[in-house]
Amino acid sequence: MSGSRITAVVVALLATFAPATATASSQASAACGELFDDFHYTSHTDPTLAAHGWSARADAGGPGVPGARWTPENITFPTVDGDKAVQLASSTDGTASGTKHTELLQNERRFFEGTYAARIKFADAPVSGADGDRVNQTFFTISPLRYDNDPLYSELDFAEYLPNGGWGEPVWPVNFHTSWHTYQLEPWVSKNKYDKQTASMSGWHTVVATVSGGHVKYYVDGRLNGDHSTIFVDGQELSVYPRQLMSLNFNHWFIDLTQHSGGLSTYHEQVDWVYYGKNRVLTPAEAVAQAGTFRGSGVRFKDDLVGSCGTPPPTEPPPPTNPPDCTNAPAWQWATVYLENQRVKHNGRLWRARWWTQGSEPGVTAQWENLGACSR
Repeated sequence: MSGSRITAVVVALLATFAPATATASSQASAACGELFDDFHYTSHTDPTLAAHGWSARADAGGPGVPGARWTPENITFPTVDGDKAVQLASSTDGTASGTKHTELLQNERRFFEGTYAARIKFADAPVSGADGDRVNQTFFTISPLRYDNDPLYSELDFAEYLPNGGWGEPVWPVNFHTSWHTYQLEPWVSKNKYDKQTASMSGWHTVVATVSGGHVKYYVDGRLNGDHSTIFVDGQELSVYPRQLMSLNFNHWFIDLTQHSGGLSTYHEQVDWVYYGKNRVLTPAEAVAQAGTFRGSGVRFKDDLVGSCGTPPPTEPPPPTNPPDCTNAPAWQWATVYLENQRVKHNGRLWRARWWTQGSEPGVTAQWENLGACSR
């Protein structure tokens, strides 16, 4: 039986057993468009790759090992297990200058609600060199953090696979699904919700997520592993549902170099295909069948996403353009009682009390919001 006939049979079966409401919803929102890519490119410099909206990251910065490089040339498109795939090859010799990270992204921020899916080959061991490095193999959407505790920051980590641990995890391999409210860098404070599985993910897996109705649901190989909507932080309910448009990304990076045992080690993350149905809520089986329909009919790439289709995310308030003036803010005092929204200066920064507090030092405890470095 041909691939197209197999796909037709699968789709027919899915239509037979799928709930009528889900099918109607998918049909009603189909006009919002889809992105599908089977990754049939020659190299990271292939002009078609850029024409299809993809960028291979080259700029410096996090996440990962400070001083490491993001290397576009390490993103290739080999034939893997009989089909073309994108390969992110990241390597380290145990030094920052000898560490190479990789990232491929749709950097135009146009991803929000809908169904996301990708077939990814994770790896527990390097293809060469000693094993043990704390490497992170990922698939996610993200928006920029404009400033610490940005209330509209949005990030959905569909998969973050750590074959050799990291972040203080006592058991590994471990795979995370994480939905973010926001964070601040210094001192590090994160506000997110996550689920994790402590089992090997080595080999091919289908990662699917649906974003709809205030809920983000995460699946691996058809199994529901997490359903995220809100979190409670210090008695306050915060949304982890995305609040603005995001980019779509795959990256492969080293958390740190503490477990490197010598020589050069190279790890691979490979992606067979990726799919996004805007404002379409599909089951994992339906998402895989949709990708199979494209491939069975010879479609290697499709992008007809409609920019204004569906409910848009909230309008972004402008970020602070100037550092705060701390002239009239009193210096923080240990014994003073502070009420909600009172402001103080401490260690060269302006702070706002989130609620009643006494004896809690700004920058050390969660009672204080960092409003930025003082201009004077």
